[in-house]
Amino acid sequence: MKRKVELKNVKGSYDYNPSEQNIRYFIQDTLRKVFVEYGYKPLETPILCYYDLLAGKYDESNDLLNEIYKLSDQGDRKLGLRYDLTVPFAKYISLTKDIRLPFKRYEIGKVFRDGPVKVGRDREFLQCDVDVVGLDGNLIEAELISLWFKGYDALGIDVYVKYNSRNLMRGLIQEVGGFTSEETIDKVVTIIDKLDKITFEEIVEELGNLGLSNESAEKLLSYFKMDFKGLISEFRDCENEMLCKGLDEVGKLRDILKNIDLEDKTAFSSSLARGQDYYTGNVFEVYAKNGELSCSLGGGGRYDRMITDFIDDGNIYPAVGVSFGLSTIYEILKMREEEKKRSLVDIYVIPMETEVEALKIANEIRGLGLRVELEMSGKKIKKCFEYANRENIPYVIVLGENELEEGKFNVKNMETGEEECVNLVDIENLIKIVQK
Repeated sequence: MKRKVELKNVKGSYDYNPSEQNIRYFIQDTLRKVFVEYGYKPLETPILCYYDLLAGKYDESNDLLNEIYKLSDQGDRKLGLRYDLTVPFAKYISLTKDIRLPFKRYEIGKVFRDGPVKVGRDREFLQCDVDVVGLDGNLIEAELISLWFKGYDALGIDVYVKYNSRNLMRGLIQEVGGFTSEETIDKVVTIIDKLDKITFEEIVEELGNLGLSNESAEKLLSYFKMDFKGLISEFRDCENEMLCKGLDEVGKLRDILKNIDLEDKTAFSSSLARGQDYYTGNVFEVYAKNGELSCSLGGGGRYDRMITDFIDDGNIYPAVGVSFGLSTIYEILKMREEEKKRSLVDIYVIPMETEVEALKIANEIRGLGLRVELEMSGKKIKKCFEYANRENIPYVIVLGENELEEGKFNVKNMETGEEECVNLVDIENLIKIVQK
């Protein structure tokens, strides 16, 4: 007996029609060119991972663990679908003993998170990461931020970047709250990261639940509202090692960004933490300048301990990376009229009882690097032109017996209605027409 199956997608996963997928390919192809320009190499890691690898050192109450899709194989091994590309990258470096450092990689691949679904946040989505392992210091961080700007500019999206140091945050928490427990400090960092998302009173209440008095909580929050110059002035003579390190990290990155003419496009944000506890130093987030989407379009930061802990051979493996939010980028581009009109085809060839000859000519045109669709369904000429308009195909060629006998044909521009004549012996002239 056949089972009745309800045909629908899992919430947070989607089918993309050819027009939509064309936008997604455009994003990926554009970014790959930028990554190669900056000297980054492609990498692919498995979607399926051992659960213990994904869970790492998180305690069972961590929100991230609740979002991992868990499963088991026939050997009853505990597995999971990767939730990001960073952990599998760390695993790759750990297992590749002959790797030469520094190693710069980019990866575009699917990740999965069993969390709330909203615009720009799905359960199955493509992630795009650019990472470097083996380089310490702030120069590489500035390069990655400049790569961000190059990538978003190539996509036609005007952005700005926020940056901060996790060490600065942790140092301020130690200084004011007197906390010494790593676990408690991380919880306070998570609360501070909500400053732009919930009310001041709610923040104070959450800090109170960790044992901080209202007075201390308000004092702590006042520091997180200061600009960088204010913090430098306030803690100039501070003896808190972590706080001093954080101020130094931010200060050096700030100076480099100024010297490479990115000062006006970037801003220090003392409450920026990023969501993952594996970040160890400076962290960054990128946003659309015109507010097309309010959420971040990407994030990243330094995570020196992850690979170091995985390998555990007594050496330090500094690492830093950034991600491009492909889902949010897609949401922005698909709203733009020019993207809706982006064609999958350059030329539509319509045979008039000349199908075999038309296929030969279509293949010649394809050999020039142009995208060609050959009409094969026998539609009438009027229907063919309607199809070309509906699919936003910019050029149409009609091939009948007369065109073949004369050795030439007309190329019609579907937007202007103008036609240009091309000789079959000079078929390469099509490139000039199409690229006008």
